Formats: sequence, structure tokens, C-alpha cells
Amino acid sequence: MTVDMFSQHFKVFSSALRAFAMHLTKDKVEADDLYQDTVYKAIRYRHLYQPQTNLQAWMMTIMRNTFINDWRRQKRKQQLVGVDIKGVTLTQTSATANGGEHNINMQELMGMVNQLEDGLRIPFLMAFKGYKYEEIAEQMQLPLGTVKSRIHQARKSLRDEVKRFYRADSLVDLLSPSEN
Repeated sequence: MTVDMFSQHFKVFSSALRAFAMHLTKDKVEADDLYQDTVYKAIRYRHLYQPQTNLQAWMMTIMRNTFINDWRRQKRKQQLVGVDIKGVTLTQTSATANGGEHNINMQELMGMVNQLEDGLRIPFLMAFKGYKYEEIAEQMQLPLGTVKSRIHQARKSLRDEVKRFYRADSLVDLLSPSEN
């Protein structure tokens, strides 16, 4: 199934998916993030969808599994932070290894971020620091959709700059596997 065909079928169930995301998360921003993750995964794995089956149920299963996995990951992080061993200080709360530091120097990446225009750089850095989209919108006095759009544009611009700078498709694939 092509992306265009898939997106036409997907649009029919978009409002039901948004409502299901809100039901699961009970938070508008988290529901939007869950919805976007579901859209991303559904498009990325559309080749696994079995035609003539219930597309809405397939997408809701993706959403539910994504929500559960995120919840479990968050719970593990909280448990790790809560561990108190006498005489031991935990400075890192994540046990996930990431080989990305071998491919790109953080200083080079921050240099690329600093080259972005303020309208893109500021919301991107705020999101990077952990601010929620609503907090960024409030602080910058912008509509929520504008903030999301600017962060997306910043990510796209950075991905293109990394691709140009490193000329390594494998690194760009790590940054945006949806374009495979």
C-alpha cells in the first residue's frame, strides 16, 4: 500500500485515534505526542498491515502498545531514581546505550543548532530541555500549532544539515527512520 493510499484510509480514523489517545493519557500534549507516534509507526510499518482487515483496530493496537511501552519505560526510570544505596551516588538514570556519540560530535551539532534562526532555535532548544509544547507556546506567546511546526522545521533543517555535513546516509537514517 502506498503512503497516499494509506493516508487516505488513515484520515477516516484520525478523530477516533485522537480521542483514544486522550482517553489513555488524560493530557492534551501527551495525547498529541502519542497520536504523532502512532501516525509515525503506522506509516513506517504500513507494509505489515494486512489488507481487508480492520485498519482502525490495527492503529489503535499500535497506539495502545506505544502507550504501554512508554508507561513501562517511565516506570523503570522512576524506580531507578528511587534506588538509594548507602555510599553510592547515581548520576545517570538511563541504562540505554547509544552509539550516536561515535558518529557525531555534540559541539558540531550544537553549532548547527545555533545557526538556526531564533524563531526555530528557541522553541527547539526549549523542547530539548524538556519543556512541554504548551509551556513553550505560553512563554513565547505563540499558538501551540506554531510551536509544533517550528520544532518540526528545526528538526528537519538539522537533519538536512547533518546529511550535508556528514554525507552519511546511515546517520541520517538514525535521525529520521520514517523516510526509509
